[in-house]
Amino acid sequence: MNVGRDRTRVRYERRDEAAWITMVLGDSGNPLTHELADDLLEATRQARRDNARVVVLRAEGKAFCVGGDLQTFGSTPDPGVYIDDLAEALHRLVSELGHLDAPVVSVVQGVAAGAGFPIAMAADIVLAGRSARFTLAYTNAGLTPDGGSSLLTSTVGLHQAMYLALMNPVLSADQAHQVGLVAEVHDDDALDEAAERVVARLVNGSATALTATKRLFRDRALPDAEAAMRRESLSVRAAANSHDGREGVRAFLAKRAPRFQRQL
Repeated sequence: MNVGRDRTRVRYERRDEAAWITMVLGDSGNPLTHELADDLLEATRQARRDNARVVVLRAEGKAFCVGGDLQTFGSTPDPGVYIDDLAEALHRLVSELGHLDAPVVSVVQGVAAGAGFPIAMAADIVLAGRSARFTLAYTNAGLTPDGGSSLLTSTVGLHQAMYLALMNPVLSADQAHQVGLVAEVHDDDALDEAAERVVARLVNGSATALTATKRLFRDRALPDAEAAMRRESLSVRAAANSHDGREGVRAFLAKRAPRFQRQL
């Protein structure tokens, strides 16, 4: 079963008691647009309606998600409104994944950059191929992180999260595993088999116990997730309208170093 208005961005499959959601714009790196965010949200809601025991989020192509579509962002007359709307769409998706009763497994190969990073991290269990690379990259473009990225303080700690957000290192799959972002690392050609093994283990477990455990852990670690994402939306909108936000996007598209302001 496919979902999405033009059925070209997301594929939804029900396999026994698991829902598999696949981003299929692999040739372009699965960039996040309003349409892709909406299709991912609809697929997630379909998984809820189907009472899926497990939800798998993955992507076709060499990249999981290269981040927001900066080409469109750079051409819009009101970047603040555009990026605010996109951030809200992303936050609806992340919130829906977090509130599912079913455990969510993300399967990452290649780049998970910008918005792709928090989409991958919205899962309860993250599996990565050795080709996986993780980077926030927002501040490189004069923007501030969204998608629940500020909640990384609860995952990796304040100082590691600040390092990821301010310095934008590109983490390998093994490095992401070492800091606690990734649960398992596999060769890319063994990633699907690993995902199927994890899904089978979860599907055959106690749905009651797994759901209760997810709620216990998430509610304890992320009690203010919705408020945090709203603050992120306000921040990234302001950044998008700023000189540095506009300059950062122009520089990225022109493949040159940005000329940011030296003072606030």
